Amino acid sequence: MRFARLGDLLVDAGVITEEQLMAALKSQKESKRRLGDELIQTGVITERQLIDALMMQLGVDYIDLSTTEIDPEMAQVLSKNIAKKYSVVPVRTRGDELYLAMADPLNFIATEEVRSATHRRVIPLIATQSGVEHAISVLYGTEGAKRAIREMQQETVRDTDYVGTQVSDVADSESAAPSIRLVDSIIERGISGHASDIHIEPQEDVVNIRMRVDGILHNTLTIPKELQQSVTSRVKIMCGMDVTERRVPQDGRAIVRIRMHEADLRTSTLPTVHGEKIVLRILDRDAKQNTAEELGFYGHNLEVYNQLLENSQGVILLVGPTGSGKSSTLFTMIGALNDEGVNIVTLEDPVEYSIVGVNQVQVNEKLGMTFASGLRSILRQDPDIVSVGEIRDNETAEIAMRAAVTGHLVLSTLHTGDAVSTIDRLSDMGIEPYMLAKALKGVISQRLVRRICPHCREEYTPSAEELESVGMNPNAADVKFYRGAGCPECFQSGYRGRIVIAEALVVNKDMRDAIHHQAPREQLMAAVRASGFEPILDNAVDLVLRGITTTEEVRRTIYTTD
Repeated sequence: MRFARLGDLLVDAGVITEEQLMAALKSQKESKRRLGDELIQTGVITERQLIDALMMQLGVDYIDLSTTEIDPEMAQVLSKNIAKKYSVVPVRTRGDELYLAMADPLNFIATEEVRSATHRRVIPLIATQSGVEHAISVLYGTEGAKRAIREMQQETVRDTDYVGTQVSDVADSESAAPSIRLVDSIIERGISGHASDIHIEPQEDVVNIRMRVDGILHNTLTIPKELQQSVTSRVKIMCGMDVTERRVPQDGRAIVRIRMHEADLRTSTLPTVHGEKIVLRILDRDAKQNTAEELGFYGHNLEVYNQLLENSQGVILLVGPTGSGKSSTLFTMIGALNDEGVNIVTLEDPVEYSIVGVNQVQVNEKLGMTFASGLRSILRQDPDIVSVGEIRDNETAEIAMRAAVTGHLVLSTLHTGDAVSTIDRLSDMGIEPYMLAKALKGVISQRLVRRICPHCREEYTPSAEELESVGMNPNAADVKFYRGAGCPECFQSGYRGRIVIAEALVVNKDMRDAIHHQAPREQLMAAVRASGFEPILDNAVDLVLRGITTTEEVRRTIYTTD
């Protein structure tokens, strides 16, 4: 393959103009990105256009790493450090040739280093950046874990072998004990695969490792039963838990680094009949603050969202089941309200993300620092805005309502099914009708649905049964739905990322009167409908019609029948 510059190749292929190349080179000086990344990030070209141009101009073959099975022995051909350094992955060998998947086949330094390290002639293959990263994670993560398992099976490992071990950079532990390398491989696989949680689940004969990606759990690895205690001990030590205590649940925390990227691990253990089950929640410390639009609010819901944030006092509640994105929306609200002129204090269990300019307080029930007692103390700190992680009991609810009617803006979350039933739940918790009517300003009920992958989205005509399943007229004509066919970008899942679906309710005068006088539910519902309230199912169906999500996701996250 002859030496060439990417910009010249793209211009020669007619993918970009000279003017676009000059503009990209200029902006590249500030962003410090590679030229291909710069062109993709600025929307000048797509990754697919880049791949097609390189294939045509260089005669390099494309490889779909999402459907390619790579022999685990390839991890022995090229070291993980070189693969990660240059974002390349060995695919197969033939004689003295090594077929190397690369996101940038013009990176001749990478090609030379691989040739020198392997003593083989390198045959470049072009792949997507996400495909290469995923393949590296699977190949080296799985092989590293399996190698550590083999070594652990060959030696007797005691809990005391690891006392005093400190958390360090993940994946930089080649000389570490096998149990450390095994756990590090699992964590690295989770972070690289954008998992939100890692589940270590002991069964009768084995230990299963599952990872939650976009809300769905996937089987990842199986560990022999005899290694269960070593893995459990390693996780406990790195997260600051008591290794000797196996009878009661424990919570812990650690900070890990992978490729200069930091993540928080929030760890929970739970004794089961087959041993301690462990869940590691992965929190990205480098995650940027999202806007409401980026979360998925638009149209009527976005208008109501912004209207609620204009309140200077009262209670705003975010409701929905566990894992529905309430905390993310709460942090987005706090970020929008964060200003030099206001004192914001949050009460969290646990504190998940650090927000500059906000006073964040950690709940510690063992020491008597509950949501209720913490909220009382916060109200003596001259706050303008108070965020309570969750209203769990009558005492916290009542203090929050009293704070709201005395001039504070209170943001919190509550576990209820929908926006209107939140009013019933608060009444059941003992909140007086007059106080509830005066304090409650609005409720946002939300869920998270997976987005259809934009790279493999395809149109189809739904059946009458499918239309009816999401509350649409089964006889509707000319209706088109969309789904993901599966492609390298989404690793054949058909989905990529998640988006909020929501219903947003502003409590107006008619609703306040109905709440205050404990009017029949029919009267309250009439006031809600008259306000222009749009149920969450309407929002979900609109996203289906716009080709953003699928009916399967809507049915999975919303009960569409009474």
